Amino acid sequence: MPGTIVGRVLAALVGATLVACTASAQSPAAPPPLSRVPADQVPLPPPRPEERREPPAENSTSKDSTSKDSASKDPAAKDTPAKDTPAAPVPEPAPLPPERPAGLPSGPAPTPAAIVPDDTACLRRLERLGVKAEPVAPLADGMCGAARPLRVTELPDGVPLAPAATLTCVAAEALGRWSTEVRVIAERTLSKAPQKVQIGGSYECRGQNHDPAAKLSEHAYANGVDVMGFVFEGRAPVTVGATREGTPEAAFEAAVRARACSFFRTVLGPGSDAAHANHLHLDERERTAGHRLCQ
Repeated sequence: MPGTIVGRVLAALVGATLVACTASAQSPAAPPPLSRVPADQVPLPPPRPEERREPPAENSTSKDSTSKDSASKDPAAKDTPAKDTPAAPVPEPAPLPPERPAGLPSGPAPTPAAIVPDDTACLRRLERLGVKAEPVAPLADGMCGAARPLRVTELPDGVPLAPAATLTCVAAEALGRWSTEVRVIAERTLSKAPQKVQIGGSYECRGQNHDPAAKLSEHAYANGVDVMGFVFEGRAPVTVGATREGTPEAAFEAAVRARACSFFRTVLGPGSDAAHANHLHLDERERTAGHRLCQ
C-alpha cells in the first residue's frame, strides 16, 4: 500500500515536469524586466510632425535666408511658389499719351511766316485805339512772310504814316499805343503834336542789318518797323539822329525812344550801331523769359 502511494506521487511529479517542459518549448521566453535593459537599447518614440510656422514679416532678412535654405533642400521649390508668401503687386501700366488732334498738321515745325495767329481780339483793340488798318494778302517768300498782314495807314488821333506800313496786328497795336505817348511827349517838350510819322521800312525779306548771311530780321515777318522822324505843323520836322544835344528836339527824341521800350521788345537807334544811326528800329521779336533789347 505504501509503495502504491509513493508510485502515484512519483508519477504525478513526472507528469507535471513533462507538461512544464512541453509548455516552455511551445511559448517564447518572457522579456526581461525593463530595469535590466541597457539605456542605449531602449526604443525612442517616433518623431512628432514639425509645427507650422507663421511667415516672417515682409522686408525681413530671415525671409530671404529661409527661402534660400528651402530652395537648396527641395529642388522642386524653385518652380513651385510658396503658398504662404503674398504675391507681389502687379505694376500699373504707364498712361498712354493723349491722342493727336485731328487738325494738327504733320511734318516739321512751321516757320514764323506759316503760323496763323488769331487776330480777332487784336483787331478789335486796333479799332478802339483809332488805328486804321486793312488786311492784305498773305506774304510768302521762302522763310519770309506773314499769314495775316495788315496795311496800316493811320495812327490814333488821325496821324498818318508816310508811307503806309505792312505789319502784323501785334506790331501795329504796339505802334498805335506808342504813338499816343509820342503825342503827349511832343506837346510837353515841343508844344506841338506830330502831324505825321515818317516810315523808313516795314515788311522786307532780308537779314538783320541788311546782311544776307545774318539771321532773318523781324522785317522779314512784318513784325518790325523803322521810324525815320516826325512832321509838325508850323515848325521843322524832327529827324532821328539829326537833333543837336541840349535842344528840345533832342529831348523829345530821347524821351520817345525810351518810351518805346514799354511797347516793343526791341528798340534800336543812334548809338546802337552804324546800321541804326538815322532811325528807330522797333520790333516784337519773341525772346526767352520775356527778355527785351532796348539800346
